[in-house]
Amino acid sequence: MTAPGLKNTANIADGLTRDLIRARLNLQRAPKLRGDVAIAMALMNEGKLEPHDFAAYGQVPSTGIPYAQGAGAPGVKIKRKPAAVLVPLIETAHGFSVLLTKRTPDLKEHSGQIAFPGGRMEPTDESAAACALRETEEETGLPRSVVEVLGALDPYLTITGYEVTPVVGAVTPPFTLKPDPVEVAETFEVPLDFLMNPANHHRVEREYKGLTRAYYAMPYGQKYIWGATAGMILNLFEVLAAAP
Repeated sequence: MTAPGLKNTANIADGLTRDLIRARLNLQRAPKLRGDVAIAMALMNEGKLEPHDFAAYGQVPSTGIPYAQGAGAPGVKIKRKPAAVLVPLIETAHGFSVLLTKRTPDLKEHSGQIAFPGGRMEPTDESAAACALRETEEETGLPRSVVEVLGALDPYLTITGYEVTPVVGAVTPPFTLKPDPVEVAETFEVPLDFLMNPANHHRVEREYKGLTRAYYAMPYGQKYIWGATAGMILNLFEVLAAAP
């Protein structure tokens, strides 16, 4: 049974084009609070979460901030830091794939996590899209000349206070990546149809430093996609699955 307002979601990545993605991104949609705290609270209220698989994925990096004290918690005032990421949809002979990065383990924030390329907005950035394109080129070497911006997803608030605008862009091969070794341990691609399959959207909980964590995860082989990145992918799923 498909939820009201959503299409049959079994194969929503099939037949997608740039124009269709752009049109879906530009459909009017109701504002929805998205972020680490909001997702965690919703998942814990729903219950029936699966435990994190430590044997397969180890102790994935996390923050020790309690949800009640993090950005997005009711009554908590934290200065929000504007940021943007690029959701790069690479056109291939078999449909779109999504470019992701794995952050290096020595970074001060969100180290070792799988993420979209991007970062904090600078005063010289004219827009979230400009920030996302600049950061992506700096981090991965992906030339902005091969990226067509199609639109944006909803802002996502991390527990650490970053208010992230995910900018969706279609990428035209060929291109050569030159990852920044300081920030990016590796880059890889995941088929969009894998990420758009609800069967791959896991609801997970685990304990970390005495704190209960709840989040979405989309493991792809040994690549553990979770947290903010998975939350943004879920937003993309909702947008692309929206009717009409």
